[in-house]
Amino acid sequence: MPTESRSEAAVVTAAASSTSCRLCGSARLRTFLDLGATPPCERFLVAGQLDAPEPTYPLHVRVCADCLLAQLPALITPEDTFTEYAYFSSFSSSWVAHAERFVDDAVRRLHLGAESFVVEVASNDGYLLRHVVGRRIRCLGIEPSVNVSETARQSGVPTRTAFLTAETGAAVRAEHGPADLVVANNVYAHIPDIVGFTRGLRELVADDGWVSIEVQHLLTLVRHNQFDTIYHEHFQYYTVGTAARALASGGLALVDVELLSTHGGSVRLWARPVEVAREPSRAMTAVLVDERAAGLDTLDGHSGFGPSVDRVRADLLRFLLDASADGKTVVGYGAPGKGNTLLNYCGIRSDLLQYTVDRNPYKHGRFTPGTRIPIHSPERIAADRPDYVLVLPWNLRDELTEALSYIGEWGGRLVFPIPSLEVVSP
Repeated sequence: MPTESRSEAAVVTAAASSTSCRLCGSARLRTFLDLGATPPCERFLVAGQLDAPEPTYPLHVRVCADCLLAQLPALITPEDTFTEYAYFSSFSSSWVAHAERFVDDAVRRLHLGAESFVVEVASNDGYLLRHVVGRRIRCLGIEPSVNVSETARQSGVPTRTAFLTAETGAAVRAEHGPADLVVANNVYAHIPDIVGFTRGLRELVADDGWVSIEVQHLLTLVRHNQFDTIYHEHFQYYTVGTAARALASGGLALVDVELLSTHGGSVRLWARPVEVAREPSRAMTAVLVDERAAGLDTLDGHSGFGPSVDRVRADLLRFLLDASADGKTVVGYGAPGKGNTLLNYCGIRSDLLQYTVDRNPYKHGRFTPGTRIPIHSPERIAADRPDYVLVLPWNLRDELTEALSYIGEWGGRLVFPIPSLEVVSP
């Protein structure tokens, strides 16, 4: 079947499914945030595509009135996005360090050793499992992207190129045995079939094992205006309450949580098979109390986010227009998925942002989806000495403030758009 026909069929199917909740099946879905229509955030363009039409899809988040799961219709399938993927985790040094700390903590917490087995789902380029390999603990990555999984194997991380389903999980368990720890970082939001994916996690994990999941926290997203983390790859947005319901659908019980600063505010979920799960920890209970205080345990509590998002757009556009009127040059740093949501929602193009740069060579010479802003290597900033650098991966603020400190040599300043506009000298 031609790609166009497959994509059109997927849109029709997703449009039909957008009328019902993917977790509980309820037909009572209500608007949470509507960001209009944008291209898929990781479909970077090459020069030959600039005169061709570019498909866009609605970016309209709804919340289920019954189970309260915030969700996007699956207009872009995981197969469309992840067969060849532009994101390599190892290009963020702070993210690699975060992964190493997690491995150290998990080894201590779960007493992992030479006889243990660790599986990571959506293992990307091996950024986390390399630390498991370094400790001589048997491990396996499950990564759907062909190009990224090949990079992992070349770096010495055993990796299976596949999407996780219940069948995949059972096959891996039959071949390698049950896992003492299953890690699923920054993937639980990327899967439209929540129930099937969760059953896959249960198939992988030992009957007395642990599952650790990191995912963005909806409470933080709302509190800090992080609307740019909404894009088509993210099919749902979790509170601890809705994550517990999702995990239960596949036979896992949420027993503990940790609040993290990663990605602007994430939550680490610790789950076990329901048969061995204990009572929820105090930390988990405390987060549930915070979510109730914010109203996220009710349908009405999910309303009112739109005006805060509009203020972010207005402030950023006002700054860029004033800078242009004053003859100042503004360029970007980074070409992350969140940046493309921000640029498209705000309608920012190369007349206001001349170009952006990125450490990932895959993106060099390409253009951002929708806004078509050229992407160069980071060295371009030092050569051009712009007045302002708009930091699109604002969640890496500390890392990038240090990395870009050299722009202070010519009086350059950094611009952070979220949670509210901030212009700082590095």
